[in-house]
Amino acid sequence: MTITADQVRQLREQTGAGMMECKKALAQAGGDAQKAIEILRKAGASRAEQRAARAASEGLVDAYIHPGNRVGVLIEVNCETDFVARTEEFRELVRNLAMQAAAAGAEYLRPEDVPAERVAKEKDIFAAQLASEGKPARMTDTIVEGKLRKFYSEVCLLEQPYIRDDKLTVKDLITQAAAKTGENVQVRRFVRFRLGQE
Repeated sequence: MTITADQVRQLREQTGAGMMECKKALAQAGGDAQKAIEILRKAGASRAEQRAARAASEGLVDAYIHPGNRVGVLIEVNCETDFVARTEEFRELVRNLAMQAAAAGAEYLRPEDVPAERVAKEKDIFAAQLASEGKPARMTDTIVEGKLRKFYSEVCLLEQPYIRDDKLTVKDLITQAAAKTGENVQVRRFVRFRLGQE
């Protein structure tokens, strides 16, 4: 099958991947653009994992105040070079992440950041709920683990469904940004303020 320059250009515009990568993905997908996008996403995700060990000491700190001035977020997102940090795409990513933290009410960055006492307390609550529902004890551990994953997807920024596309998690969004920029992209930290809350 012949891959046209127009197909390659369109795929490049959609994904931000290099010309040769797009051509190779289209050839591998037999000209199917959707399959080619999937191939590029998988390749980008694996390269992003390899990049995760590299130092990311550049980036941006941004503040977002939600309309009504009752919720605000201060966030730091890092990348490897100031060249990437100054791009419009990176600024937009940081702004969207700040909006996510404000809108979705994240308390922690990742599951490892949740204090052990809080995790233990949540597990106890889930186990008590299941016992009161009469669930068999042998199933309790599996169900509690599932409920714990759901809990993490509510309180951990990286595990939350992305507010602009709930098919993606915030972690997926960052992986896509790393694939597009070719750099290690990380949310370093964030603080969420809500009027009247400590």
